[in-house]
Amino acid sequence: MSAVTQNEDELDGLVRKRIRALRVAQGWSLEDLAARAHISQSTLSRIENGRRRLALDQLVTLARALDTTLDQLVETASDDVVVSPTIDAAHGLMRWPVKGDPGMSVVRRRMTEPPPDNPARMRAHPGREWLVVLSGTAILMLGHRRFRVETDQAAEFPTMLPHAIGAEGGPCEILGIFDRDARRGHRREEGGLGDEGHRESNDSRP
Repeated sequence: MSAVTQNEDELDGLVRKRIRALRVAQGWSLEDLAARAHISQSTLSRIENGRRRLALDQLVTLARALDTTLDQLVETASDDVVVSPTIDAAHGLMRWPVKGDPGMSVVRRRMTEPPPDNPARMRAHPGREWLVVLSGTAILMLGHRRFRVETDQAAEFPTMLPHAIGAEGGPCEILGIFDRDARRGHRREEGGLGDEGHRESNDSRP
């Protein structure tokens, strides 16, 4: 068997297993998914069991019924599974690109100072941010509200609200994920997690 044929067979088997796994994860029977995809139950059973050839039109229909995309259904692991961060020592940042969306990025940062009390030092911009506290306690200022985020807790918020992040009771380390619009806002500020409040509340160590 050639390498190409072997790879095709492996992908074929992976797609069939993925269809079944996604169906089971939704708690759907063969009948449920077949009805959603407008195909017969016997056809779906043969697809999952490898007794029927995978047709592109059926894969598109099944992907839609499973609330995913054709690309995700046939996706395989690339060679560059492990990615090293880029280091921004000036702002104390480590950044990782998120391959699923070139507009998204992951940032790790150590914070030592509390967020600014003055709302004028907070910033707002389009997008959404998600963060998880790796160690210590973080304080998220969001508009006029103050949130304490403990180790292993996460926060997600729209960045159109004025916001700033800092530490409470000692250093803390956070991991943030930014969508395309939030990342653009951060690039304009060049202050790490997005604004002067973030920039001024942290040291410059990586």
